[in-house]
Amino acid sequence: MKETAKLGYDVIIVGAGPAGLCAAMYAGRGMLKALTIERGAPGGELLNTDLIEDYIGFESIKGWELAQKMAEHAKKFGAEIVTDTVEQIRKADDGWFDVATARGKTYRAPAVILTAGGTPVKLGVPGEKEYAGKGVSYCAVCDGAFFKGEVLAVVEEADYLTRYASKVYIVHRRDQLRASKIIQERAFANPKIELIWNRQVVEIKGTERGIHHLELADTGTGERSNLLVGGVFIFIGFKPNTGLVEAHFKHDAGGYFITDDRMMSSIPGLFVAGDVRSQLTRQITTAVGDATTAAIAVEKYLATLPD
Repeated sequence: MKETAKLGYDVIIVGAGPAGLCAAMYAGRGMLKALTIERGAPGGELLNTDLIEDYIGFESIKGWELAQKMAEHAKKFGAEIVTDTVEQIRKADDGWFDVATARGKTYRAPAVILTAGGTPVKLGVPGEKEYAGKGVSYCAVCDGAFFKGEVLAVVEEADYLTRYASKVYIVHRRDQLRASKIIQERAFANPKIELIWNRQVVEIKGTERGIHHLELADTGTGERSNLLVGGVFIFIGFKPNTGLVEAHFKHDAGGYFITDDRMMSSIPGLFVAGDVRSQLTRQITTAVGDATTAAIAVEKYLATLPD
């Protein structure tokens, strides 16, 4: 049986990506007793991003470097960050939230800011699970260097991997890309990248040594073909980490939280910021904007609660 430690705070911030770190910084400035819980190193998806060129004030900065700067800034204002995995967020009968973690602790607060982001969407094809970590990856920055000189297939994005691979195929189920124009231009101009249109991966095949080839199907005719590769990187989207919340809440068709203009969800006291929230774009700029609003809104929300 897990040990339960009832620890009280003004607000608990779940996740320490850009949104979580920004919220922690503002909570500190607001003199709130705040706790930020992050399952890994602070930074979130920044740590899986090689180069950032669309965050105002930084023409170009490494993801890990921006993560470090954000974490240091938050800590300067007293941010308390613990490494643990949140397993459940539940609103108790007394109106406070119980935030239970994998290490057996339950932290309590009258408000929560959820910035937990999402997890990579899987292809769901035979061979994907069997070769995970043996040629199948969901993070180019994490694993790209392990594939030096290989021929790679990418389901969606590719530019970063060309610094290691001898050849990169982009397998796309449609006849045009949906990525930003600048990313498309880089892909089209890169001699190492070849686009394979109107195809989808239906099976990943290999041996005990790793991946050997992909079986592709034409999305129009169903015709099958093989593509010889030494690895496959899958970037087809993320699922929001909304399953942490033990309650019904308003959400869009994709499962993302719907909030009001103060970032509060349909559950009073539960605020949401960043990639887990329903919105048009999911960028670093929108994440920190959400978090700024959420942290300030928490201050105002707490002031309305009875002593």
